[in-house]
Amino acid sequence: MSNTNTELAKLQAQINALLAENIALKQSKVKSPRGLSLKVSEKGAVSVYGMARFPTTLYKEQWLKLLGSAEEIKAFILANDSMLTSKADKVAAQAQVTA
Repeated sequence: MSNTNTELAKLQAQINALLAENIALKQSKVKSPRGLSLKVSEKGAVSVYGMARFPTTLYKEQWLKLLGSAEEIKAFILANDSMLTSKADKVAAQAQVTA
């Protein structure tokens, strides 16, 4: 009976540790009103979830460089709008193919 109690205590301790880890992981993510969330990756980079199937992960220097060029990127997108495809365009084209 002592062996069973020891095993139960080990299992309970493992459950408690996993619950604590789960809470810590949830708190390490920052949610945005736009449906994006941020997380620090295992390698210490910043991962943005919610833009595509996989996260976009860059190191802090890369994010700062990219964010510093935000106005230039926006201007480029506006200048080349007629050549660029949006996700909505892809969805509409796929709907036409399947119809």
